[in-house]
Amino acid sequence: MKHFLGIVLVCICMMSYAQSKAPFTGKRDFVIEDGTNGSGTPAYYLDVKSNGNVYFGFIQVNQADGKETKEEVNAGKYNPKVMKVHFKTYNETFYVKFDKDTIYLTDEKGTVKKSDGCCPVSEQAKLNCPCSGKLYR
Repeated sequence: MKHFLGIVLVCICMMSYAQSKAPFTGKRDFVIEDGTNGSGTPAYYLDVKSNGNVYFGFIQVNQADGKETKEEVNAGKYNPKVMKVHFKTYNETFYVKFDKDTIYLTDEKGTVKKSDGCCPVSEQAKLNCPCSGKLYR
């Protein structure tokens, strides 16, 4: 009986680890919501390290004076349910989750947000589209 319980415990631990393993390692760029005209829309990226740490960052170039603003933050270990990102530069906080190809803007519980601003240009007639974006290499 002890051996059976030990095997069950090992299996549960392995499944838990497999579910929390990041879907890729490396850097990916993304756009979830299209920016509006102004001083320059930030270019966002995420970088998944081999140890499972996930970094989010942005680079923004002011169109008027060419000044570059950038920041990178460690959002912690990969979590498939939801990750909190807080950029101090603009006091910006958002929640996301991502898989191998797509990133989703979520609430703090991991539910994908919907917004008119998330509808692609090709589908402007639609309202309340899921907020997601493709992850680019």
